[in-house]
Amino acid sequence: MEKPSILVIDDEPDNFDVIETLLSVSIDNDKASLISNQGYDLNYAASGQEAIASLDTFQPDLILLDVMMPGMDGIEVCQRIKTMSKWQATPIIMVTALTAKADLAHCLKSGADDFISKPVNPLELRARVQSMLRIKQQHDELQNLLKFREDMANMMVHDLRSPLTSILFGLELLKNPLYPQEQHKYQINQIHSSARALQALIDDLLKVALLESGKICLKRKKVNIYNLVQSAISNFKAIASQKNQLLVSQLLDKSNQEVSVDFAMMHRTLDNLLSNAIKFSPHNSKIVVNVEFPNSNNCRIQVIDSGPGVPDGLSQKIFDKYEVGNLMSGVSQIGLGLAFCKMVVEAHGGNICVKNNQPQGAIFEISLAA
Repeated sequence: MEKPSILVIDDEPDNFDVIETLLSVSIDNDKASLISNQGYDLNYAASGQEAIASLDTFQPDLILLDVMMPGMDGIEVCQRIKTMSKWQATPIIMVTALTAKADLAHCLKSGADDFISKPVNPLELRARVQSMLRIKQQHDELQNLLKFREDMANMMVHDLRSPLTSILFGLELLKNPLYPQEQHKYQINQIHSSARALQALIDDLLKVALLESGKICLKRKKVNIYNLVQSAISNFKAIASQKNQLLVSQLLDKSNQEVSVDFAMMHRTLDNLLSNAIKFSPHNSKIVVNVEFPNSNNCRIQVIDSGPGVPDGLSQKIFDKYEVGNLMSGVSQIGLGLAFCKMVVEAHGGNICVKNNQPQGAIFEISLAA
């Protein structure tokens, strides 16, 4: 994590040295000694003009601003900085020898967020600096969240619009009396496929919201896991055939073994994994679903593809909402399906992870209690 950047604006270099010393050490009350604390990246500007010119260079998270400076005083410097949209949210603490309430009120009216009276008390300085940096961090996190939500809303609108556009286009073709009759069946299949994709995305959005809120209850029952896998595979064979992909299952043992799961939720989880495998695997490739029971108490399901794989640094993050692995042109990657899979598997008391498939591809592995 980067150190918070603090810009000290003061025409007296000695005052900067004092602040640097006070912020660089703290007092151990138990041992009555000083402790080195290099928690800040401190920068110095000797005038208001120099400070304003260097804002983009220093990128301050906090500004400590002297009030009584020749030329452009602290009040004017503060006002100018607060009119700059990029730096409006940067907290400014006035460091002043002024004590009259009217003077202090003037500092706050100019846009300052706080003030410290001279001579500076080290405990007060550290406390106020930490307080302002905490507020700045909260502001930055909120802005990042708002930007993130805006980006995700745009992505979701795009992902919802694409299949809807395909459906509407297909229906317009079918309404056209000149559209060849022999193409009707193909176009109906395309509309059906787009409608299912649209429904799946909406279902994921709703189910993730319900899982997060704790309002969805698993309807568990004993299920033949091999039959569950075969059912999921059968739903995607036609889609896989469009890329000349082969979908196969391998039951390594105990074909009659049953596992207590919510059939619909676990089916949807496998649907997501198979859909991803098909999207990311190249044409003329094979996708394998392994089912095995390492022991009488555990079941393991693996979906193995030969796509680009998942970088080691993303092997955990891709299960977070709206996280994606390798970006691929023309492939919808809203980053919701794997988050849904993780929630469902963990709701069953299981675990899901991704491993590398040598020499190329990924292995998504679900572990469940049998």
